[in-house]
Amino acid sequence: MRGVSPAAKRLRRRSTVRLRHGVLWLGVPIVLAAGVYAAMQETRLSGESIVHGTSRRLVEASAALGLRVADIRVEGRETTDRETILDALGAHPGTPILAVDPVRAKQQLESLPWVRSALIERRLPDTIYVHLVEREPMALWQHGGKVELIDRSGAVIPVARLDRFAKLPMVVGENAASHAAELLAMLSSEPGLFARVTAAVDVGGRRWNLRIDNTIDVLLPSDDPAAAWADLARLQRDSAILQRDVQAIDMRLPDRLVVRVAPEPPKDAPPAKKGRPTAKNT
Repeated sequence: MRGVSPAAKRLRRRSTVRLRHGVLWLGVPIVLAAGVYAAMQETRLSGESIVHGTSRRLVEASAALGLRVADIRVEGRETTDRETILDALGAHPGTPILAVDPVRAKQQLESLPWVRSALIERRLPDTIYVHLVEREPMALWQHGGKVELIDRSGAVIPVARLDRFAKLPMVVGENAASHAAELLAMLSSEPGLFARVTAAVDVGGRRWNLRIDNTIDVLLPSDDPAAAWADLARLQRDSAILQRDVQAIDMRLPDRLVVRVAPEPPKDAPPAKKGRPTAKNT
């Protein structure tokens, strides 16, 4: 009997591998169909029970075929810790990938303090992809006797401790948060002067009073505050106005600048003359 040629052996091995792969993928719908049938046979109590049992069997069947989470890719994370993200997803390595609900996971992630928006995708067979857009802290907002952290949209970022954000500018007033981004964009046009602003007080939603170096009040006008801010920066460069004994600079009038200086300390009073002690009533 003649032996089998090497070429025939290679062809036989390839055919066997293809057959195995075909059986595997052919088995996927068979197993899933079996799971559906078994679930429907086991529970006939209500439509909801049937759907629940069917879903559970489908997930179990998919996991048996290898559709399990092996990799979780997260992009855009700066502040939110990874374990918090995994808990919100309800997924860890080994979790059946079809058990991860992208809609629910999105809701859970967007409820976290630092997450503004989230995108979740199941990338079969074994990868969960997460893209986060986190909130960017912009300022501290003082209102109603409390201080809160806000982002660039004016929304509150609910953090427990504010000490790490102490260097951010402070905006004050009930309506200050909604107008803060526009103000801070204007102030950033003069970065050297902006660095000296310790607080900005919203006045009736019409204009701002600035606190410089925590000692000097600058009253900006309601009309064209950007021009007034640029004028103040020019005055500081030309004459170092903020280095003088100034208490307030009123820039609300378009044709004049009103500067209030600190009062001179009182001169020492002459020593009182010595006299006879006054008798005390007993």
